[in-house]
Amino acid sequence: MSDAAAASRPINPVDVSADALYVEDSWRAPFAKLRAEMPVSWCPESPFGPYWSVVTHDLVQEVELHPEVFSSSWDKGNITIADAVNGQEFPNFIAQDPPVHTAQRKVIAPAFSPSQMIKLDKLVRERTAMLIDGLPLGETFDWVERVSIPQTLGMLCILFDMPFEEWRDIKRWSDWASGVSADNLNEAYQMQFLEQMGEMLARFDRELEDRRTKPPSDDLLSRMVHSEAMGNMEAIERIANIALLIVGGNDTTRNSMSALVEAFDRYPDQLERLRTDPALIPNAAQEIVRWQSPVTHMRRTALADTELGGQTIRKGEKVVMWYISANRDERVFPDAERFDVGRDNARRHLGFGHGIHRCVGAKLAEAQLACVIEEIVKRRIRVVPQGAPTRLASPFLHGFTAMPVTIVQE
Repeated sequence: MSDAAAASRPINPVDVSADALYVEDSWRAPFAKLRAEMPVSWCPESPFGPYWSVVTHDLVQEVELHPEVFSSSWDKGNITIADAVNGQEFPNFIAQDPPVHTAQRKVIAPAFSPSQMIKLDKLVRERTAMLIDGLPLGETFDWVERVSIPQTLGMLCILFDMPFEEWRDIKRWSDWASGVSADNLNEAYQMQFLEQMGEMLARFDRELEDRRTKPPSDDLLSRMVHSEAMGNMEAIERIANIALLIVGGNDTTRNSMSALVEAFDRYPDQLERLRTDPALIPNAAQEIVRWQSPVTHMRRTALADTELGGQTIRKGEKVVMWYISANRDERVFPDAERFDVGRDNARRHLGFGHGIHRCVGAKLAEAQLACVIEEIVKRRIRVVPQGAPTRLASPFLHGFTAMPVTIVQE
């Protein structure tokens, strides 16, 4: 790039990939400034290398809707700001472009069809009621550990047709697979990552081989092994796709589920509103995904020189879509910082992505969130924070590692 071309680029004054912004919950002001002054900006230096930031709702959608220009393919880069997953290429189906992405997504999508969702919704309701029944009244406990994690991982075990007792292993592998952080860009971490992924593959390969010997069924592993598109994947492809399913199947939902506590605490009138009008609960589930934005960003790689938001993006450059900012875009969501269970366009959030890569399990995530809200509303309980939560150190997933609370009956 010429010096003149480099000088003409709007330089982002803040490296928004820094963990501290999310650990300290101080990300709002930098993104608001970017939305107002430079919706497409360039960061020339970061631990992850140079990158473009796209921060408004319309421009994030534009990137998502043009996979022929902005590639997701693992061999062009990665789907996160990191250039590889802990030093490894990760060819899962969202890190692919059409036609490979299309074929592999078709294998997974039927697991969340309307008919399957009827069955899953019943299971979600049963699990949610069981978990809430087991919570102590008036005692401090960790909401993340007692509710968010077992609820979402329990459903994932059902989707895999695996024993619930293995949820801690699946959580550990999920945490390793999603560990995007500048602190992880070292050889020691990457070696541990490979060990964990090797353990995960060995465990899931036993399940995959078991399904191969049986007639096709509804669980995700059976769908994979009995399909042409995913039935004969290489080891690294199996690792990548299993990692995708466990991260996508629990991290995003569990972080939104934890955010409910924070949202109702900051805006207690919204819980009262739901008690008065429970018909708003499905919309509240959409609104918490918008408000929390459990996936902070996704990344694409430019396949050719192109223009976006008045800026010239060169072939091969990294383009990062900040969902967390797009979901606070005041031009789309008035009073965007407010958690509003009646927000009339809450469904326009980009928390699950947009276009061909929109989260395949979004309906299940929405069902789980709605059921937790419903239980809180109908039992007339309030979940009260007991001190500040511990926030995840990552620019990729926006979440919590611990959240001390008590439950009060009202």
